[in-house]
Amino acid sequence: MLVGERMSKPVITITPETPIVEAMNRMKIEHVRQFPVVKNGKLVGFVSDKDILNASPSPVSTLSIWEMNYLLSKITVSEVMLKNVLTVTEDTPIEQAARIMADNKISGLPVMRNGGVVGIITETDLFKLFLELTGARELGIRVTVLVNDKPGELAKLTKTVSETGGDFIAFGLFTGLDTTNKMVTFKVTGISQDELKKVITPVVKQIIDIRSI
Repeated sequence: MLVGERMSKPVITITPETPIVEAMNRMKIEHVRQFPVVKNGKLVGFVSDKDILNASPSPVSTLSIWEMNYLLSKITVSEVMLKNVLTVTEDTPIEQAARIMADNKISGLPVMRNGGVVGIITETDLFKLFLELTGARELGIRVTVLVNDKPGELAKLTKTVSETGGDFIAFGLFTGLDTTNKMVTFKVTGISQDELKKVITPVVKQIIDIRSI
């Protein structure tokens, strides 16, 4: 899956000259938490709600409300935005974008095409994808097991479930408890919880959790 398939578009941008008060109001209206900052069609920065809040006077400040509003009205996006912006393209793998965001502790990445911003991929977009990958919006039996980290173990598990009438909604492979095993989480329908537990017990190392959800 690529970024272009999951990015938010059309992208909402803001200019460097925009007062931060106006930027925050636009975030509330548009229900977003960050804006790519664009000038003359070129990406020049990236601003988030955290950047704006960090630039605002402290609530315990001795300034009056009028003084604070006056100061805020003078601060523009250019003064608080991130200038060295990390970006991705539409054909960037979605997991690579997620890794960039996690490693750099950022909540979004502008998506570029021919020097212009065509979208933005955010934490919310990734959360929505996670819900799909885990089948969170569909009813079924959710199972977490440990399997030995050997060729053929996953095939053995999936074949056993399928031959017993189980229909996979979701399937994920994760790091195990040590280097000898892998953790597998999957969700299925078409089989009872008791029957599923019975048939997979011989083909997995350990059943960590099984529940209808």
